[in-house]
Amino acid sequence: MKVLIIDDERLLVKGLKKSLEQEGFQVSVAYDGEEGLVIFEGGGFDILILDLMLPKIDGIGVCRMVRQKSNVPIIMLTAKDSDIDKILGLELGADDYMTKPFNTRELIARMRAILRRMEKNQQETREDLYTFGDLEVDPGYRVVKKASKEIDLTPKEFDILHLLIRNKGRVFPREEIFRLVWQEPCLDTRTIDVHIKNLREKLKDIDKNSPMIQTKWGVGYYFRRD
Repeated sequence: MKVLIIDDERLLVKGLKKSLEQEGFQVSVAYDGEEGLVIFEGGGFDILILDLMLPKIDGIGVCRMVRQKSNVPIIMLTAKDSDIDKILGLELGADDYMTKPFNTRELIARMRAILRRMEKNQQETREDLYTFGDLEVDPGYRVVKKASKEIDLTPKEFDILHLLIRNKGRVFPREEIFRLVWQEPCLDTRTIDVHIKNLREKLKDIDKNSPMIQTKWGVGYYFRRD
């Protein structure tokens, strides 16, 4: 696991780096927010340990910029014991928060707990992969592939496909599809017909004898069971 420590207290960083390396982590360090962002851009980090009070760009600013591009777990460190600072850090996307001075063993335990939780979530996401022939629908990453080639769907097209494929065989009236996907009452069922037509074209699902997305005349649409 690769860890990036961004903290301007060099003595603390030296000791923490040594402890983490003894635990098997690969550790990179930066001593200000600007340098930290440059190193982080190099990519590949599994967790970020970020001090709140930093030169050049403070921890809040670093956290905000990292979260614009990445969901890497972040543990924020601070000499302050202020609820406001803690809440702000967590609202910006930090996963945990520790006040200095802290116990290194506790920090390592929290790191491992976060990484285990991330791994579990990723496994659950992969288990939710829906397949039909050479079609793959990955709701976790919102990716659709056919014959291993990614298909570009609009958000609503994806949501409709996801609704149908995870409920194979169940017929959904147009009004219900609209309500579930758009989260509002259906005003025009033709919207659903257009989206289904576009989905079929993009998925090359145009075999009239056995399309994946089938029509129940006078009712709505459903995804084939087999």
